[in-house]
Amino acid sequence: MAVFRANGLVTLTTDFGWREPFVGIMKGVMLARSPHLRFVDMAHEVSAFQPVEAGFWMSRALRYFPAGTLHVAVVDPGVGTPRDLVIALANEQALLAPDNGLLAPLAVRGRVDALVRINPARLVQYGVTDISATFHGRDVFAPLAAELAAGRCQPADLGDEVTALNTEGWPPVTARVDGGISGVIVAIDRFGNLISNVEAAAVMALSDPIVHIAGMRLPLRRTYGEVEKGEYLGLINSFEVLEVARARGSAAQGLSVAIGAPISVVPGGLAAQFRRS
Repeated sequence: MAVFRANGLVTLTTDFGWREPFVGIMKGVMLARSPHLRFVDMAHEVSAFQPVEAGFWMSRALRYFPAGTLHVAVVDPGVGTPRDLVIALANEQALLAPDNGLLAPLAVRGRVDALVRINPARLVQYGVTDISATFHGRDVFAPLAAELAAGRCQPADLGDEVTALNTEGWPPVTARVDGGISGVIVAIDRFGNLISNVEAAAVMALSDPIVHIAGMRLPLRRTYGEVEKGEYLGLINSFEVLEVARARGSAAQGLSVAIGAPISVVPGGLAAQFRRS
């Protein structure tokens, strides 16, 4: 297994929000062990209990961080149950997360170079002994992250290498009989933009793509300003996936669409033909 060469940078992705001190406590635990660590708060307003949403953001953010970065994600509705913890190596970086589907968006794109399933029996040698049933972010993730990010242990020291991840919750993209593609909304940003799991390349391979969502047919545009205020549109966003937006408004509210809603895109000529029939 490749060696993880930690650079002391830790990113944090959670559904904890900012009202309570959960994120601050995690940082405190890490700094008590390794005062030199640096932190980037990737996202703490991930939808509660939505590990796949967190995984989408993490999988798209990796390319913007230097080798040696450790990414820690705690969106863990199964905390305290026998669910596993894993460390994935990808792009010379490491990701520490529960094995609850959170890393599925990365795995299905073939971006995981190696995977370690953490052995709970090995935690004691790193001082991880007093573990609550409800705050593993503080009691397990934070101390392990400090050891990994400080270079005092390697992923292989914490468990055995495995080849399979839990991909529960990550919906497949499927081909339609009309030549189009069907996917699902996997994230909604603060602007109410509906972000899908349909990759840009699949959309751009279609002739004159038309987006179907919530009973509407929408044109594919280049950017938000190409339609009038209040109008809906499809576009390829900066993370290279299909998105549905509302100019200067919330597509999520306007269409009453939530994470998990279906979305599809079809060739424009076929869409016109179906409208006439």
